[in-house]
Amino acid sequence: MNILVTGILLSGTYALIALGLTMQYGVARIMNLGNGETLVAACFVAFWLYTGLAINPLIGLVIIAPAAFVINWGIYAVALRPLVNRAKNRGQLEVDSILATFGLLFLLQGLMIVGFGGEYHSYTFLAERFEIFGNSYGLNRVVAFAAAVLIFVALWLFLYRTRQGTALRAVAVDPDAANLVAIDVARTAAFAFALGGALTACGGALLSTFYTFNASMGVVFTMKALIIVIMGGVGDVRGAVLAALILGVSETLVASLIDPGLTLAATYTLFILVLLFRPQGIFGRAPT
Repeated sequence: MNILVTGILLSGTYALIALGLTMQYGVARIMNLGNGETLVAACFVAFWLYTGLAINPLIGLVIIAPAAFVINWGIYAVALRPLVNRAKNRGQLEVDSILATFGLLFLLQGLMIVGFGGEYHSYTFLAERFEIFGNSYGLNRVVAFAAAVLIFVALWLFLYRTRQGTALRAVAVDPDAANLVAIDVARTAAFAFALGGALTACGGALLSTFYTFNASMGVVFTMKALIIVIMGGVGDVRGAVLAALILGVSETLVASLIDPGLTLAATYTLFILVLLFRPQGIFGRAPT
C-alpha cells in the first residue's frame, strides 16, 4: 500500500507535465524537446519566489502559469510559426519542430546554468508528516498532488465545457476539417502550445516543493512526458493521466523493491513494451 500511495502522489506532477506535451504535440503537432526545460525553469522561479520573496509556491502558480503561457506563445510565434507555415504536411512539421526545439533545449538549459549554476537546489515547504492508511507521507507531496488534481479538473472542464476547448479537441482530431467549420486553426494551435507550456510550468512549480532539481535535468522529464503521451495516446487527456499513474507507480515499485538506480531503465522498458504491443496508446484505436 505504501508503494501504491507514493506512486500515485508522484503521478500527479507527472500528469501535468505530460498534459503540457499532450497539448503541444497532440494539438499543435509540435514535438517540443524543450518541454523539460520549461519545467526546470518553473522550478527555479518557484524557488526564487519562495526563498527571495517569501511567496507560497501554490500562490506562485498565479504568477508562473500566466508568465509561462505568454512566453510559450512568444516562442511559438517567433520560432515555430514559420515552420508551420512552410510545412507541406504534418510529418514535415514534426521533423522540423524536433530539430528546432532540440536547439531550444540547449539554449534554455544554457541560460539556466548561467543564471543558477549547475548545482542542485531545493527548499523546505510543508516538510511535515501526513498520515494516509497508517503510513506517513510528506505533506508537500500530498498538497502537490491535490493541486495537480484541481488543475486537471479545471482543464477537463475547459476542454469539454467551453467553445475554445471544443476547438482544441477538433484541431487535435483533424485540423483540415476544423478549418471548414470556421475554427482558426493557426490561432488555436498557438493557444494549445502556450497552454501546454503553462501546464508544464505548473507541474514544475509543484515538483519543486518536494524534489531536488538542477538546470540540467530537463531532458529526463521530457523523456518521461513523451513516454506518457505515447502510452496514453497522442492528444488523449484521459490516457495521459492514466499513463502518468502507471509510470509513477512503476517507478516507485522498482525504486522500493529493486534499486533506485534502475528507475530510468524501468521507464525505458515500459516505453519499449508500449511501442511493441500498444503503439496507438491506451485508449487509441489501431489503424485499419
